[in-house]
Amino acid sequence: MSTGARALATNRSEIPRSRRHRPTTFPVRIVRSARVTAHFVGGLATTVFVFPWIGPRKKNALIRQWSRQLLRMLGIETRVQWRHDGGLPGNLLIVANHISWLDIFVLNTLQPARFIAKADLKRMPIVGRLIANVGTLFIERERRRDTHTVNRHTVEALARGDLVAVFPEGTTSDGRGLLKFHSSLLQSIVDAEGHVQPVAIRYRTPANEYSGAPAYVGELSLMESFWRVTGERALVAELHLMPPLPAQASHRRELSRAAAEAIRTVLESLDAAPAPDTRGDRRV
Repeated sequence: MSTGARALATNRSEIPRSRRHRPTTFPVRIVRSARVTAHFVGGLATTVFVFPWIGPRKKNALIRQWSRQLLRMLGIETRVQWRHDGGLPGNLLIVANHISWLDIFVLNTLQPARFIAKADLKRMPIVGRLIANVGTLFIERERRRDTHTVNRHTVEALARGDLVAVFPEGTTSDGRGLLKFHSSLLQSIVDAEGHVQPVAIRYRTPANEYSGAPAYVGELSLMESFWRVTGERALVAELHLMPPLPAQASHRRELSRAAAEAIRTVLESLDAAPAPDTRGDRRV
């Protein structure tokens, strides 16, 4: 057995038995895969032939609609829990934990954002071109100078009113806990004197059990991860929005610790009841 196959088998063994014994059939997976592939090609065509002629508001509406359609094709329902009053303010940097390639599309159903992503994603066929065309900011994390450049571009984007999102863990996890946050990319919101919006992401079954199916971890390839998601009959993607953190006159390390603690609190209370001031689950 190859190393990739062993990793795939190990990751599958982590999924609760209640979800493993009833995967979708092979024909369903094939149909889902074909529909999603066509959807990505159509999305790329839209960014090439439509985006140059429309404004930011219309672009965001199309990105949100496209992301919702993608999740529906994969049988994923998004639910949002607000742990504070009011919507998302301007000059905002979303800080979230990172589990899957799905995270970007799940967050875009809430409100489209410009994501900061690893530069190697840009080299992926179709997907790389698509996320580049919707305004993703790419970074070579090994190059400190590149971090400064991306931070400057992020400040400019925030000043224009764009919503920007970052995954400070720098890699994906299985969603059960939180990896160490890297604070360097939070300098942009300090310079912009805006707010940090902590968002906790978790994936559940319709029966409210933990699901490891979307986790893009270990030596799992993107295609193996995608195939695993198509095998799930239904999934629920939860977004928990905690109170925004003011970045003005703050140090990026303080902001990073505060955002990590807010997200960790949610992840460590997976089975806890919603807080009293929560609006409750809102389907997107």
